[in-house]
Amino acid sequence: MNEVLFLLAPRYLSVRKSLLSRERGDLVKFALFGVLGLAFWLGIFFLFFKILNYFNVAAVEDQAVGDPNFAKILAVKLLSMVFTTFFALLLFSGVVTTLSKLYLARDLFLVGSLPVSHAKVFLARFLESLVDSSWMIFIYATPVFLSYGMVFHKGLFFYANVFLAMVPFCVSAAALSALVVMLAVLVLPASRFRGILVFLGVSAFVLIYLALRLARPERLVDPDSAASMMRYLASLSTPESLFLPSTWAFDSVREALFGNLSGVLFADALALSGAASLVFLCYWISGAAYFRGVSKAQEGRVSSPGPVALARWRTRRLPFIRGPVRALAAKEIRTFFRDTTQWPQLFLMAALIGIYLYNFKVLPLERSPIGTAYLKNILAFLNMGLATFVLAALSARFVFPAVSLEKEAFWIVRAAPVSMRTFLLIKYAIYFPPLLVLTEILVVATNILLTVTPFLMWVSVITVGLMVPGIVALGLGLGAAYPDFTSENPLQAVTGFGGLLFMILSAIFIATVVMVEAGPVYYISHAGFHHSAPGPLTLLWLGGAGVLVLFCCALAVVLPLRFGLKRLSEGPARNGENAPGSTSRKKD
Repeated sequence: MNEVLFLLAPRYLSVRKSLLSRERGDLVKFALFGVLGLAFWLGIFFLFFKILNYFNVAAVEDQAVGDPNFAKILAVKLLSMVFTTFFALLLFSGVVTTLSKLYLARDLFLVGSLPVSHAKVFLARFLESLVDSSWMIFIYATPVFLSYGMVFHKGLFFYANVFLAMVPFCVSAAALSALVVMLAVLVLPASRFRGILVFLGVSAFVLIYLALRLARPERLVDPDSAASMMRYLASLSTPESLFLPSTWAFDSVREALFGNLSGVLFADALALSGAASLVFLCYWISGAAYFRGVSKAQEGRVSSPGPVALARWRTRRLPFIRGPVRALAAKEIRTFFRDTTQWPQLFLMAALIGIYLYNFKVLPLERSPIGTAYLKNILAFLNMGLATFVLAALSARFVFPAVSLEKEAFWIVRAAPVSMRTFLLIKYAIYFPPLLVLTEILVVATNILLTVTPFLMWVSVITVGLMVPGIVALGLGLGAAYPDFTSENPLQAVTGFGGLLFMILSAIFIATVVMVEAGPVYYISHAGFHHSAPGPLTLLWLGGAGVLVLFCCALAVVLPLRFGLKRLSEGPARNGENAPGSTSRKKD
């Protein structure tokens, strides 16, 4: 293990340095992420705590069930679904992480030249992948089991056994992921396999989400059908097999929940021996398959671009733009459509928009105590905020990483005869029109489904048309201010401080616009329902609100772009000593 520990030393030293040498700004970021993570952790705990207590209350009140252990039956079914979900997430995360660590990491050339066997390299990378793919599941599974222990009054033995069951559960999922990756890379190049994997993962997520949404889970809160729905849940069965690690972990926690010590020991022994066997199998297969897969992955990284037809490019590629600006714009469009990771995201976006519209179509508005006409217009007004939140999420995925996607080639942009202002404006001009059209279609289609008044339709269309430029500018400006040129996956830049700041500022901007317009829009809509004309003060209030909204939207466009331009003009060295272009000119 000395060689394996030597290979893991750089990771340990980098983590130690990042923890010990934190500056004041880093501490602020760490505290902010810590607070958000704790809030999410507490949210999961209270959600499961409420659900399990609801099962207990419903089992007591529903006399038709006739089973005193009905609450435990529902809790066990929910626990089985939780483990099945965790196992699927661990497999997908493990495959993605293992593929990056074993075959697509940048330091493979250096590590491969060391006097260390490839099996030891595999084992070190496998341990890194295990930690990277499992730590989040491990942390956020804790509130789930804590809620089970508190609701069913379990002691220290239950929690210790949960920890003992989760360790081989995560190890087994990581080992299965490594086996899948090693065998798949022998058939497909690693880069192409990653694109296929992303597409399959997104497709599976969309299908599962569609299945859940079409099942209409809102019926669970309907008092008329709650009892029958719970009996249906009790009869559900999840995929169980003695050969699945999720079954081993589930059996262990279930037996601990019922206080069966012999069942706990058997399930834990099965889980530990299964995890050890899978790790040994991976290590044995890596001796024959890992080096071949690495060699094949390196061979598939570079391809010939082929001859460049300059005359054809000049006549067909954006003829209405001239000079270097046309070259940058054409490069941006080509890069987007050639990136295979973008297409699954577009597919996911289309599916989620369809689900978004379906949610409005199946709303049970007739059961509301509020008048249907009033409720529809209230929902249409609030839908402006929901649609722009969807836009903010899309901007975080596509617009925010736009500058980081230049990666090491950013020095070419800095050396080109194009200013940083023009560079940002080109990206803004490419991303703004499709996002504007998409958001307007979303708002108009939702308003048509709700059959809102013409006044509210025009307010929604105009307001969203003013907000879209601000949100896109926020994403591009903050993405330029906080780029990540050195990451293997620039799309991860949105998970950093800049991405978090973008989402917070976008939420504040959207909430501000909605609150400014809420008062005058309400009074004018109220007057319309009573077939009376709004007063002059109301119209003046509406005009003032419109001016204030226009001013906020203008600030949201100008300030982030200026901030991002300033940070880019100061040089990428701000974001790291080895950032591309750090020796280039400081000013445009």
